[in-house]
Amino acid sequence: GLFETMRDRPVTIRLLDPPLHEFLPRPGTVTEELAHELGFDGRIDKLIEKVNELQEENPMLGLRGCRLGIVHPEMTQMQAEAIAEAAYDAYEKTNVKPNPKIMVPLVGTVSELRHQALLIKKTCKTITAARAKKSDDAIEFHIGTMIEIPRAALLSDQIAALTDPDDNDENKPLCDFFSYGTNDLTQMTMGISRDDANEFVPHYLKLGIYSQDPFKTLDVEGVGALVAKSVADGRRANSNLSLGICGEHGGDPASVAFFDKVGLDCVSCSPFRVPVARLAAGQVVARELVRGRPVPDDIA
Repeated sequence: GLFETMRDRPVTIRLLDPPLHEFLPRPGTVTEELAHELGFDGRIDKLIEKVNELQEENPMLGLRGCRLGIVHPEMTQMQAEAIAEAAYDAYEKTNVKPNPKIMVPLVGTVSELRHQALLIKKTCKTITAARAKKSDDAIEFHIGTMIEIPRAALLSDQIAALTDPDDNDENKPLCDFFSYGTNDLTQMTMGISRDDANEFVPHYLKLGIYSQDPFKTLDVEGVGALVAKSVADGRRANSNLSLGICGEHGGDPASVAFFDKVGLDCVSCSPFRVPVARLAAGQVVARELVRGRPVPDDIA
């Protein structure tokens, strides 16, 4: 349905990213019915034991994002298969070729993205071989990553320059786009848990220690500096790299102005923030037009 609705417009799908505990039942809520559904018939105690084993002390920094797909490759393969099959289903139904973009979350090393990107590419290639009746019918699956770990922002040139050694075109990048996950990037750069920030951030604002809530308006000096460096390094390595932001900052006017200034192409945010984001982006373009900047292609 998503590909049918969006037709040939780009559709970015992030692979599973929430921490593992969000997928698990709480030990006290495990029932015989649930045990049966999960293949633990008559062994509810074993299921509770397994759930307890999978609990983490710090799940936000635990087995999530690309780490989950590396430890359990079948998770990434399953998602890539579902995306590819859905894309071909939509193509056959509408005769309009979809434009899927598969995003790998929580990458912190070049090797992590290489592992996941090659697996996604192989999976999509297998589906294409089975579904595309001729070469013109092949759908292009773009692969990218979220930049939400400070280390990834510092290594953006290496990530953007990553290639597939087995590709006939040795210069074709494996990574087509970056999306800055500013919620996690803010947490990890500033050392603040977003879930617990309300315990002290209001007090910091009252004392003037913070001028803005860093989870509502981007911290330009710190987090913004990482984004700016990543943008410059990534584009230096791959001039065609598409850049966007994914997070609540995408709906904040001041943050949107900063993202435009450093050269991002698009913003993404929760649905209720979309009207504000569109207005903020329009105001930025209007100001630039007054200064004589050319009209962007998607607005002209």
